[in-house]
Amino acid sequence: MRRHRIGRTDVYVSELGFGGAAIGNLYEPVPDEDAAAAVRTAWEGGVRYFDTAPHYGLGLSERRLGAALRDRPRDEFVISTKVGRLLVANPAPTGSDLAVGGFAVPDDLTRERDYSRDGVRRSLDASLDRLGLDRIDMVYIHDAEDHMGQALREAVPALIELREQGVIGAIGAGMNFVAPLLRFVIEADVDAVMLAGRWTLADRTGEPLVKACADREVSVVAAAPFNSGLLARPTPGEDAYFNYEQAPADVLAFARRLAAGCDAAGTSLPQAALQFPLQHAAVPTVVVGMRSAAQARANLNWAGSPLPALLWTRLAQLDALRPPALTRAVT
Repeated sequence: MRRHRIGRTDVYVSELGFGGAAIGNLYEPVPDEDAAAAVRTAWEGGVRYFDTAPHYGLGLSERRLGAALRDRPRDEFVISTKVGRLLVANPAPTGSDLAVGGFAVPDDLTRERDYSRDGVRRSLDASLDRLGLDRIDMVYIHDAEDHMGQALREAVPALIELREQGVIGAIGAGMNFVAPLLRFVIEADVDAVMLAGRWTLADRTGEPLVKACADREVSVVAAAPFNSGLLARPTPGEDAYFNYEQAPADVLAFARRLAAGCDAAGTSLPQAALQFPLQHAAVPTVVVGMRSAAQARANLNWAGSPLPALLWTRLAQLDALRPPALTRAVT
């Protein structure tokens, strides 16, 4: 699998990245053996970039990912995690994190927002412990849209210092909001942004950000290419989700047009969705959640199979029909 450079750093990531939220028991439990098999299958297929976060399963994703990679040659893979949420003892647990965090894990811990310099250091120390590693290659400031002042004033300088010391290879920010990420790109010395669900086959609201990143040699790590499941099946069903909720009628109708276009060109909607973000030079990798070996194999197949030469031309003819929700950036 090809690898591409992150910004102007010495960090190189595989074109397909492993998204660790799913093995943090996102929405439903994942057995330990299934999580391990997902990582193993991805590795065997050439994936060498793995992304996680303390938020994902209150540390479960980091622990599982670290265990699955423990016997792999450390110099052969890139791992990223995130800062901005400290995990602290929960004074009033209810037994499940699903209602608050969306993960099927016990809520003996809770998330405490902290984008301070000290918070960044504490978060990274805890992540290293859970991962069982001596270094983290990339660090993103996670979901700081409501904490931009502190993130830019304290978290960014803290990460820059660690990057300059060689402790971290690359730094950036990650979320699914375009405007705050633009601020990081314009106002801070970041190497990458992780943009979730806003630069996809359906949703082009991230276009201003992608252009700004290209101009500044900042990489766009494209996450959630299936838009919460909207593009994950050859034909989107009535139960399809978009942006974490039931897909609106106009969005669903447009996704079905895309599916018909893919079918007519001789490919499938998920395959086109997985490969679309990489068509832009600013995007070195697409990060996809994988909760089982079967999901990992499917993603590897979609990522590795060539697409028909005329596919993008055919699908571009549908651009004028794209609903406003898929063209106007969420601020």
